[in-house]
Amino acid sequence: MNKRGVLIALLVVCGVALALFAYLGHDRTTTDSVITGGQEIMVEGFRYEIVDTDALRELGLGGRASIPSEYGMLFVFEQADRYGFWMKGMQTSIDIIWLSEDGTILAINESVSPDTYPKPFYPPVPVRYVLETRAGEANAKGWDVGTKLNLPISRK
Repeated sequence: MNKRGVLIALLVVCGVALALFAYLGHDRTTTDSVITGGQEIMVEGFRYEIVDTDALRELGLGGRASIPSEYGMLFVFEQADRYGFWMKGMQTSIDIIWLSEDGTILAINESVSPDTYPKPFYPPVPVRYVLETRAGEANAKGWDVGTKLNLPISRK
C-alpha cells in the first residue's frame, strides 16, 4: 500500500474511533421531562404514555428513578384478561389501576413498592387496560373504583 492509501486508511480509522468515542461518552440519562417508550398523548391535563407492544409492556416503568405527577403509562392489550404485573426493575412505588374496555376503574393497587418483586399483581376481573402512575396519584386525582377515565385510545 502506498503512502496515500495508508493515510486514507488512518483517517478512516481515526474518524470511526472519534465517532465511537463521542457516542459512548454522550450522557444518555433521562429526566422526568424525557420519557422513553411509547407515544405520549395529553388528555384533560393528564399525560398518557401508550405502550401497546410486548417489548414496551415488558419494560414498563422499570429503571425510572421518579415518575412525574399528572403522568401515567397506559398498557393497551388486544383483549381483556387477568394480566399479571410485577415490580421488576422498579425504583419507586406506583399505583396500578385496572381498567375496563370503556375506561372504568375496576380495581386499584395503591402504592405498590419495588420491595414486592417478584410477587405478581393481578386484577380481580379481566381488564383491557392497565394504568401505572406514581404512588398516590389515584388518590390525588380522586379516582376510585367506578370512576370512568377518558382514555386516549380508539376503541374498535
